Amino acid sequence: MFMRVDKLLIDLPMPKKQDPDAGAALQELLGGKYGEMSTLNNYMYQSFNFRSKSKLRAIYDIVASITAEEVGHVELVSNGVAMLNNGPDSDETGDTDISEVPFSAMQDIRLAASFLSNGGGAMPVDSNGLPWNGTFVTTSGNVIMDMLFNFHLECGARIHKLRVYETMTEPT
Repeated sequence: MFMRVDKLLIDLPMPKKQDPDAGAALQELLGGKYGEMSTLNNYMYQSFNFRSKSKLRAIYDIVASITAEEVGHVELVSNGVAMLNNGPDSDETGDTDISEVPFSAMQDIRLAASFLSNGGGAMPVDSNGLPWNGTFVTTSGNVIMDMLFNFHLECGARIHKLRVYETMTEPT
């Protein structure tokens, strides 16, 4: 069971301007092979399929707790993608002119589908628009194998976060 609290894990700074290419890069951390969708679903299905819960309660509790944490990560990254794609809220900048084509600048961006299909929001896709794939989930029924896979997944996620970070200039 998850309890929803309408608050992000951290406060994200509002971007200074719309930066859909940065939003597309951040999209990798949501729906890429090592993205938050992968970590969420690995831990979640491992906790659903966990055997010998009473005997291995400490390990089960860790896996199940990380599942809840990963839901928050998915929400946080999704908000970051949407913020970068859409830029500052118009009421914060004082710009209320809606006479221009709203997404005209999106015609030449790296991930145009985020605007054409998703209205500037995040989706469970990678930075190229390829859908997140359930084959990224490993739940073997063997606790040791699953924990080793999770170590691999977390190491891959760290490398990807660092690489995406190195492409960004926007603090969001």
